[in-house]
Amino acid sequence: MEVCGFQISDELLGTFAPIIVYWAYSGIYTILGSMEKYRLHSKKDEDEKNLVAKKNVVIGVLFQQVVQATVATILYAVTGRDSDSSQPQQTSLLAHGQQFFIAMTVLDTWQYFMHRYMHQNKFLYKHIHSKHHRLVVPYAFGALYNHPLEGVLLDTIGGASSFLVSGMSPRASIFFFSFATLKTVDDHCGLWLPGNPFQLLFRNNSAYHDIHHQLYGSKYNFSQPFFVVWDRILGTYMPYEIETRVEGGLEARPGKDCKDN
Repeated sequence: MEVCGFQISDELLGTFAPIIVYWAYSGIYTILGSMEKYRLHSKKDEDEKNLVAKKNVVIGVLFQQVVQATVATILYAVTGRDSDSSQPQQTSLLAHGQQFFIAMTVLDTWQYFMHRYMHQNKFLYKHIHSKHHRLVVPYAFGALYNHPLEGVLLDTIGGASSFLVSGMSPRASIFFFSFATLKTVDDHCGLWLPGNPFQLLFRNNSAYHDIHHQLYGSKYNFSQPFFVVWDRILGTYMPYEIETRVEGGLEARPGKDCKDN
């Protein structure tokens, strides 16, 4: 694939594009975080309630991205899949749509059951998953802040499985994993912005995931990053309502019922 006049392999882009997208999109949300009226928690709560310093979050995320880049490099080398450039465009577009749906389904399924088990298993929660929940008030660049083992089990293996099962090419994976990265960052952004397509089109969004990060919602809303299907089927679905905080800004609260959700 040619980028800015340079020929870059699809495998290289598939490895590093999601990382670039992660920090670029997080940077936008860091700037937008100054808009208190759209925040689901105050800036003061973000600074005082979270149990980990932001510099440590950055270090933790960078470490996980190094691991993911290493696994992606190995995965591309082992599978040896070719680019789509030689396939007819009409066939490729249809195939990509099917592959994206399969990949989304596989990733959602893997992450739901692994995420839920990490909450139910006291040892795993205490020593592994609780690290992510040090972010009581989520923010964008903390989306991938996890224990390294959780990063491998939940994100890296989940992503690799979605790539392998869907049969997508390295070129298709550039777009899929960049999209999945945008969605994950958006889910942790801590903002509720008017017109945000992720928040309008997906019930699994920043408000839905914010419920999970609060004490009353820690046994609910395990689904990530796309749909809420498994939560609905298995009884762990907690709908949300957006309310205005007395001191300004917004708040995601549990909905009174889920009939309309």
